[in-house]
Amino acid sequence: MHQWWQTGVIYQVYPRSFQDTGGDGVGDIKGVTQRLDYLADLGVDAIWLSPIFVSPMADFGYDVADYKAIDPLFGTLEDFDDLVARAHKRGMKIILDLVPNHTSEQHPWFVESRSSKSNPKRDWYIWREGKDGGPPNNWISNFGGSAWQLDEKTGQYYYHAFLKEQPDLNWRNPKVREAMFDVLRFWMKRGADGFRVDVIWHLMKDPEFRDNPPNPDWTPGHQEIGKFHQVHNAGHPDVHGVIAEMRRVTDEFPDRLLIGELYLPFDKLMAYYGRNLSGVQLPFNFSLLETKWDAEEIAGTVEEYEKLLPKGAWPNWVLGNHDRERIAAKIGQAQARIAAMLLFTLRGTPTLYYGDEIGIGKVDIPADMIQDPWEKREPGIGLGRDPVRTPMQWESSRYAGFSTGTPWLPLTEDWTERNVAALEADFSSIFHLHRDLLHLRRKSSALQTGSYRTLCRKNGVFAFERRATGERLAVILNMTHEPRRLTLSEDILNGKVLLATDGSKSISNTLAPDQGFVIALD
Repeated sequence: MHQWWQTGVIYQVYPRSFQDTGGDGVGDIKGVTQRLDYLADLGVDAIWLSPIFVSPMADFGYDVADYKAIDPLFGTLEDFDDLVARAHKRGMKIILDLVPNHTSEQHPWFVESRSSKSNPKRDWYIWREGKDGGPPNNWISNFGGSAWQLDEKTGQYYYHAFLKEQPDLNWRNPKVREAMFDVLRFWMKRGADGFRVDVIWHLMKDPEFRDNPPNPDWTPGHQEIGKFHQVHNAGHPDVHGVIAEMRRVTDEFPDRLLIGELYLPFDKLMAYYGRNLSGVQLPFNFSLLETKWDAEEIAGTVEEYEKLLPKGAWPNWVLGNHDRERIAAKIGQAQARIAAMLLFTLRGTPTLYYGDEIGIGKVDIPADMIQDPWEKREPGIGLGRDPVRTPMQWESSRYAGFSTGTPWLPLTEDWTERNVAALEADFSSIFHLHRDLLHLRRKSSALQTGSYRTLCRKNGVFAFERRATGERLAVILNMTHEPRRLTLSEDILNGKVLLATDGSKSISNTLAPDQGFVIALD
């Protein structure tokens, strides 16, 4: 018997940008509730909410000041309870974004911790004496610059893997672990169905605080974090024991899901499933974000991933999120259709990022409207995350139906044509392709839980078979902008076209540019 998180589709909502009901230009929880019918009709099974906890918003919610309260910008606890109840009524789950590696500098824990060296909460964070008149070691912040901040009052440095406003918690302190596990229980008691755990591989650091070794391939002009190999400040082997503890807490409640954010190569990623699958159920697989968009490369990535999965481990796939370039901006609108077909037909749980179902692409953010602290810190070098966090485009009215006030980030240039209402009216649109794929996946045991086998990975074509008892499907993807000639087997040529990226009803040995098929085989 498979779990809901194995057969379902996860949809990531960036709450600031999904739907504003208050007119302040920032999305809120009531806005998500207002759009539940849309998500249910699309075919979504679970909604992952980026952080909604109390925060001064130095990093837009990834700097938490109170883990057990909703930031007023987004609403109230009652709004959250209402969202959960209404989502559950529609058969959808709610997944929260947990940020346990660090807090805001305004969190009461840190306010106490920095007040004096003798404060009982001093050891809740990572404090060290300086060395040779400078920081304790050479660790670099992910946002550039030293990861150590001198506290003038006490004369010691505290560690922050990200902004100086985001001091890292000391997960070697049992009291910290218990406090965070209490947070998990608090939200699960309110109905949360799971957690996506932010930068989970950062939780445990080298207890000796050794310098990271230099990266000889790094050159100026690239992100400063790459100047050293991150071997002592992240990915420490002790993290797996902590994750197993976290998993035991979520297992206290039935049917809960634990997802880990992990930008790691496959050989390291697999360890986060844990011994005897005691870790996170889904260590996020971001390989499609990193791999060259090429049939041979993508097929090789899929095969390697499938080969390395521990026995009984469940795969997952991601094409976009709040930190990485949108898929339509990366590979264009035509191939974005191919990407959608790939995402929803590979074996494992897919995660869809809001707006990708309408093909939101590149957004140019004027210099005076940049919000991203990373982009401000390392202009032109950071990820530039604002373009992937722009408001959802619902209709062609002012501000695209997202808000009655000026949105916190600008819309795309084509928002009057690229919006939900317009694309719903066009049955050939990328929106309908997404909807049809999600509905097909929901009906198909082969797509939900069936086996995977590569059929073709050459000449720009990636084809594979999905098979379950009584059902066999072939997925054929032309990952180029040119016609591709190939020899298809008779069972494919005689199979039934269930779905095509361009609406075609039959398949031949010549694939049109950017054409993809799902074929039912005898």
